[in-house]
Amino acid sequence: MGSQNFLWQLTKRTVTGALIGITISDRYVTVSSIRGSSMYPTFQTTPATFPGSLKGDLVLAERFCLERYKFSLGDVIIFQAPDNHKRNLVKRLIALPGQWIQIPESSEMLKIPEGHCWVEGDNSACSLDSRSFGPIPLGLVKGRVTHVIWPPHRIGAIERKVPTGRTPPY
Repeated sequence: MGSQNFLWQLTKRTVTGALIGITISDRYVTVSSIRGSSMYPTFQTTPATFPGSLKGDLVLAERFCLERYKFSLGDVIIFQAPDNHKRNLVKRLIALPGQWIQIPESSEMLKIPEGHCWVEGDNSACSLDSRSFGPIPLGLVKGRVTHVIWPPHRIGAIERKVPTGRTPPY
């Protein structure tokens, strides 16, 4: 009888903890692993030393910004890839709805449509971003990256900055 009571209490606590964890991850904050070099030097990837190890920075992304799409130029955001909704990308926010932006390596000016934004990777030579797929719908944004939480020597806040020469004209 005592072991059944213990198992029941353990099951209740586990389910409760899982539900709280899912709610926090879905509504408030989430943790994501960064892979690839498109955001170097902001985020770094390293070769794995053993199977299953982390290959890049682990970041914290807050979701409060999604309530009313409260973003600022220079924020680093996580969003679903426009061409593959199962893949998440991390890029820097360069222009917001209604702003004009000059397309890189071109003299063409583009006005960002309402409900969309322009994103670019910090390492433009290796980045699949708005230069490839155009402005992205704000509905694809999953959160704003605020901190690196792993590895320990890189723990810290993410700087909000717009790359030199990429400030939209007003």
